[in-house]
Amino acid sequence: MSYVRVDHPREHIALVTLDRPERMNAMAFDVMLPFKEKLEEISADNAVRAVIITGAGRGFSSGADQKSAGKIPGIDGLTAPTIALRSLELLDETIKAIRRMHQPVIAAVNGAAIGGGLCLALACDIRIAGAAAYFRAAGINNGLTASELGLSYLLPRAVGSSHAAEMMLTGWDVHADEAARIGLVSRTVPDADLLDECCRVADRIAELSRPGIELTKRTLWSGMEASSLDAHMQAEGLGQLYVRLLTANFQEATAARKEGRPPLFTDSL
Repeated sequence: MSYVRVDHPREHIALVTLDRPERMNAMAFDVMLPFKEKLEEISADNAVRAVIITGAGRGFSSGADQKSAGKIPGIDGLTAPTIALRSLELLDETIKAIRRMHQPVIAAVNGAAIGGGLCLALACDIRIAGAAAYFRAAGINNGLTASELGLSYLLPRAVGSSHAAEMMLTGWDVHADEAARIGLVSRTVPDADLLDECCRVADRIAELSRPGIELTKRTLWSGMEASSLDAHMQAEGLGQLYVRLLTANFQEATAARKEGRPPLFTDSL
């Protein structure tokens, strides 16, 4: 049985749905491994310009599956400590697969985003929440640390250190309106409008220059890792020159404004 569904609400949009609603799309390995494989396939699909990730039913993802983790591949002959390390590595690679996608990724957070589910949302480039969405850094509630799957790196960069510390040290829920207020999501919309709103954003992305979008995504993420402003500004400048000199996009945008029409970017000279 497949727990990951891929649809195309528009030709240029891939909608990836975690489809195990009876477990609130918990991150068992029989969900996460095919999910990662689908993401890698979509990243290589040049017809897709934007990706939306969501969950079936009431949850985006409820994090670790505490009933059944599913089958972990490649662990024959290993002891429990090494199995744990391999398990973490597999889940880490799923988070990084979202980051590595060529296309911008939009999280349509339709319900609970708990623990690893919060990490999945944070790995996306844009997060939009339905009114029923809520977020929880759950590890601390289970007697563990709240730091997992990049959470202590991604969360403070999204909401600032104080909001991140409060979420991670208390394990309290952050509901949709509060998530929008602190910058965890771009905005909150009625649940019935969530996918339409995400498609609206994806449609806009698809109208724009492919190399311009891809380079912008790369520099957004690399900016969070940059060792200095000077070094990052050089990377930004090289990206801008790359698109400026190797395409006629700037000239097309200028002509389109003058003629009162939308630009048509061909990404070529």
